[in-house]
Amino acid sequence: MANSKYEYVKSFESEDEVMYPNLIVVRIDGRNFARFSEVNEFKKPNDERALNLMNSCATSVLEKYPDIILAYGFSDEYSFIFKKETKFYQRRASKILSLIVSFFTSLYVAKWNEFFPHAEMRFTPSFKSRIICCPSMGVLQAYLAWRQRECHSKNQYNTCFWMLVKSGKSETEAYNILKGTQKQEKNEILFQQFGVNYKNLPSMYRQGSCILKTEVDETVKIHDKESPVRRSRKMVKTVHSENIASRSFWNDYSYLCKELGCFEQNVNNIKHEYMKLFQSENMLLPFTWIVIRIDGSHFHRFSEVQGFEKPNDEQALKLMNASAVAVLEEFNDIVFAYGVSDEYSFVLKKNSQLFQRRASEIVSAVVSFFSSTYVIKWKEFFPEKELKYPPNFDGRAVCYPSYEIIRDYFAWRQVDCHINNQYNTCFWMLVKSGKSTREAQSLLKGTQAPEKNQMLSQLFGIDYNTLPVIFRNGSSVFWDKEMMVTDNGVIAKSHKKVVVDHPNIIEDDFWGAHPLILETTSPRSLSLSLT
Repeated sequence: MANSKYEYVKSFESEDEVMYPNLIVVRIDGRNFARFSEVNEFKKPNDERALNLMNSCATSVLEKYPDIILAYGFSDEYSFIFKKETKFYQRRASKILSLIVSFFTSLYVAKWNEFFPHAEMRFTPSFKSRIICCPSMGVLQAYLAWRQRECHSKNQYNTCFWMLVKSGKSETEAYNILKGTQKQEKNEILFQQFGVNYKNLPSMYRQGSCILKTEVDETVKIHDKESPVRRSRKMVKTVHSENIASRSFWNDYSYLCKELGCFEQNVNNIKHEYMKLFQSENMLLPFTWIVIRIDGSHFHRFSEVQGFEKPNDEQALKLMNASAVAVLEEFNDIVFAYGVSDEYSFVLKKNSQLFQRRASEIVSAVVSFFSSTYVIKWKEFFPEKELKYPPNFDGRAVCYPSYEIIRDYFAWRQVDCHINNQYNTCFWMLVKSGKSTREAQSLLKGTQAPEKNQMLSQLFGIDYNTLPVIFRNGSSVFWDKEMMVTDNGVIAKSHKKVVVDHPNIIEDDFWGAHPLILETTSPRSLSLSLT
């Protein structure tokens, strides 16, 4: 990270470590999935292909992250449980929840055609995520029992509801018929009116899906002349069980007990109010600018695998910009974004009440939507390149209290852009000229900006200041007015539009020309407007 006078803004970042021995559960939920399922014409009450897509994504998450031992999901939600001793990204809540929801979302888009080969995806899918801290195995057991009970009750209700609607009832009539009914009454409606025995419905609908890791022994012959050896390997499997929180289920899979612990007794009658005690909700400070900064996870490898141009791939940067534009269009409270390389910073207006300023929901929703858009738009920017594997991003939320400090934050990011791009341009020109990466690093060690400019000019005939401004300045994304002008030069009308530009955001000129981006509303004036 380059040093600059603006680096003091890092002091506003806060740690959100999930302290040991809490067990970490990441729960993701579909965002606007009622609309998504309607637009994509999912079958009601259950679309088997949609559920299998969710299960496939969850399986890939377990295969990617060794520390995730168990996952449970139904409908548009999934919960991922990390092993007790995990140090995954040093147990930072925002990083954990954002990485998981980002990867899951990217997988969902990338795998869509596998499960819906004849249906084009309409409407961008995204998810929200949160951390549930389980201080004991008893709390984890209660959480799993609660989610599976929710699966059963929601599926039973939805099955009754949609059978009634399909029989000719309006949705309002179906709602009124089911209002206040108990489990047995719903079973009777299904059997007496439709000849459906609820217990005979597919177990995936009634019980949800449990994806877990097990250890299996296998015999491996390493060398032809040596005897085979037995070794254990981890395998991911999907099961459907009536009670995943029971001692008997847990004891059937010894790896769960090994990595998480065992249940002492069976549980029932878990209330939602009890589980809410363990859901971590970090409410962000009021009347501060919230910045959501996202960064590519292992993007050095991703860019190598995808064959990105060095030091800058213009199409890759434009794909990042297009994803950022989509984020601003989706979330009205985001007023400005700045991006460079594989990172983007989104700032919410100072009086934003998006998701009641809950950090986990804001971070996960933005990261998920960005990830989804990135994969959806891949072919638009790389029509000849296959996406080798889904990318993912991590995110965090930081609050900045004053106009001066939020300005300094963006100045810090643009200074970093300048310094890092100049270094990378020199480095890759040296490598392309025949130097090894180690030799290039040695030649650049300790050099200052004038020396790098001189190196580019004398060795490669490059004037750094004439390189594309998108490389040197990064990209700014914001709402601006677009004027509609008649043939006579008269302004007919104007409308707001998200634009991408590459200005100098360190100096005052840009902000002076666009004063409404960071306009402020005082707490007093806001309270008066609400009365």
